[in-house]
Amino acid sequence: MIYDTIVAKTTANGTSAINLIRVSGDESFNIVQEIFKGPKLIKQKSHTVHYGFIHDGKNQIDEVLVSVFRAPKTFTAEDVVEITCHGGNFIANEIVKQLIAHGARLAENGEFTKRAYLNGRLDLTGAESIMDLVNAKTSNQLKIANSQLNGDVLELVEGLQNEVLDIVANIEVNIDYPEYDDVIEMTNDIIIPNIKILMSKIEKILEEANTGQVIRDGIKTVIVGKPNVGKSSLLNTLLKEDKAIVTEISGTTRDLIEAELNLDGVLLKLIDTAGIRMTEDLVEKIGIDKTKKAIAGADLILLVLDQSSNLTEMDLELLALTKDKPRIIIGNKIDLGSKISLGDEHLVNISAKNNIGIDALANEVKKLFIDDKLLSEDYTIISNTRHIGKLEETKLALTQALESAMNQVPIDMVEIDLRKAWSSLGEITGENSNDDLISTLFSKFCLGK
Repeated sequence: MIYDTIVAKTTANGTSAINLIRVSGDESFNIVQEIFKGPKLIKQKSHTVHYGFIHDGKNQIDEVLVSVFRAPKTFTAEDVVEITCHGGNFIANEIVKQLIAHGARLAENGEFTKRAYLNGRLDLTGAESIMDLVNAKTSNQLKIANSQLNGDVLELVEGLQNEVLDIVANIEVNIDYPEYDDVIEMTNDIIIPNIKILMSKIEKILEEANTGQVIRDGIKTVIVGKPNVGKSSLLNTLLKEDKAIVTEISGTTRDLIEAELNLDGVLLKLIDTAGIRMTEDLVEKIGIDKTKKAIAGADLILLVLDQSSNLTEMDLELLALTKDKPRIIIGNKIDLGSKISLGDEHLVNISAKNNIGIDALANEVKKLFIDDKLLSEDYTIISNTRHIGKLEETKLALTQALESAMNQVPIDMVEIDLRKAWSSLGEITGENSNDDLISTLFSKFCLGK
């Protein structure tokens, strides 16, 4: 398939030592040559780098290195030229302008990766993993993204598809060639165990996907408590910086303070909230309302209590408010005493001020959300929300097939649901996908990718 030639700066905007500009398409060599004073690019071997200058026809723009990559052994499987120029937005933008003036088109978001997918260089799971690599903030996020890029998810999904296809193929043989004596007659009683095995595999994958999704997307973690229990001190201690203002004055934190923390490979999206109490201060009331909304939308609550004081009515209200949410109850200021006991409910005792007990808190977070065994083994974990949704669709189709088979519905009707399961799996890899899905997915990429 032939596309027009596209160009974009692949490095982020801002001041930097160098910038990289990528050009992809059949006319890449010719378009770059129009503004490049240096060796004839069309005569150069693939995967070579060449020194020269970029000019606008009258004046020199920059001293550059130009890398030549010939199709199909390139990221997009097209001819690609990459220009390495000096950093700064102005120089790069001037070069891009010149390339557009000579026939290139500014790339859309994600268009280079989209072409890699459309040209068969990547399947859809591999293409999606590119942005996961770019956005990775922890070692576990990087590990999962690389696993997906290396084709582990593709291999897993194709294996499931083949199992569905085996059942469908045997049904088809029975329907089309019933007179063959050497073909085992496929009945509902024969395919029911096969469907159950497949469903068991998918259920296990979905269960393990909880860990994958947490690692990929992070844990939205809200720190709550009454004023002056040490919420902001806890935030600062976790981040190892003075992110939040800490004073002895109640109501100091009036708005939500957000930050991200890499906690042993798990990303916590921390939100420090206003202390909840009765107040007539209008601004503080607004902050408290935001706190309550944050609690409702949180994946995890860190409820902070003051170990140096007995439980108050407000503490009890917060315990009741958060009882149905995943939470860790923290007894702060343990260095000043230990006056709180919650019976059977576990309490993590810390001193945010003196950095005591923080490791125990980290372990509690991981215990709630992460299956360390999955991460320690060479194991394929599904983490992408779209992939999980398609696996849920597959499970539903298999459930319907199983119910039909157990009710002795004609086997060719059972096959319809099995084909739905196979199609849903194909949408994960892009084997079965529509243009709207592809356009939506790649529009979420950054420019230059």
